[in-house]
Amino acid sequence: MHAVVTGGGGFLGAHLCEALLRRGDTVWCLDNFSTSSPGNIAHLYSHPRFRPVRADVTAPFDVPEPVHVVAHLASPASPPDYDRLPLQTLAVGSRGTENALRLALRHGARFLLASTSEVYGDPATHPQPEEYWGNVNPIGPRSVYDEAKRYAEALASAYRRSRALNVGIVRIFNTYGPRMRPYDGRVVSTFIRQALEGSPLTIYGDGSQTRSFCYVDDLIRGLTAMADSGCAGPVNLGNPREHTVRELAELVLETAGSPSRIEYHPLPTDDPTHRQPVITRAREQLGWSPVISIEEGLERTIAWFANQSRQPDSASYRVRPAFLEA
Repeated sequence: MHAVVTGGGGFLGAHLCEALLRRGDTVWCLDNFSTSSPGNIAHLYSHPRFRPVRADVTAPFDVPEPVHVVAHLASPASPPDYDRLPLQTLAVGSRGTENALRLALRHGARFLLASTSEVYGDPATHPQPEEYWGNVNPIGPRSVYDEAKRYAEALASAYRRSRALNVGIVRIFNTYGPRMRPYDGRVVSTFIRQALEGSPLTIYGDGSQTRSFCYVDDLIRGLTAMADSGCAGPVNLGNPREHTVRELAELVLETAGSPSRIEYHPLPTDDPTHRQPVITRAREQLGWSPVISIEEGLERTIAWFANQSRQPDSASYRVRPAFLEA
């Protein structure tokens, strides 16, 4: 099939483009690279079914080929990014989502919205099923991302109800793996970078807050299963195995063989105390569940980070694409 992936140059987007090409699809990869890197997709530039497009999805766009699925992944997705780009984050969640929905509507395509566990905010229900409406501060420092995704879900659901668009919504929990940026502010990439540098691992709060970490290969299997299904969702995609941040830090140190120590800092405003998905819907409706343990996933991710640190800074930019026009 022909797929459009917005945010296709990002961490998850690049992995999704790769997976779709691997199974025989043609992929239009749209990205403005405001928080991503052309280097993430450099190895795909020469692929005959890969169409890289430098585009901002907050402006209307189209593609000159039939489209069977639109996967909308475009958005800043880490606290430093949406703190730096608050208005852009809101714009891509609102105008960007509607432009992607309109593209899917014009082509009669399946629309896949990559939403987030952030819609649950600092949850008062634990673990979090899809029926839970969340506990979000609408004017807090994380609100530009939380509310952008909540609005995107509402907009996609309205298109499904009023325009009969084939919509599927997934809520993605903490995902990690190769191609994460070392300074993206996410806890896994930060801990790995600090461990490999021999710097102190910085824990915010006392480390008792919990997260559930899903390796990227598992997550991508869930995204492709959702794209191929007729399921409307929302469907949680994440690993239900819960870890404290302190446990994660200790596991990174052990796996990396690092002598770094742990330092504690004040907890940021509205930082969630717990995150753990209920994945019953994913198991029953998509036949999906994660299979890669955090121990194996961290080994792979740390090895990738270590290899990147040995590469010349320009290594991922040696091939420059001729970007197409949307």
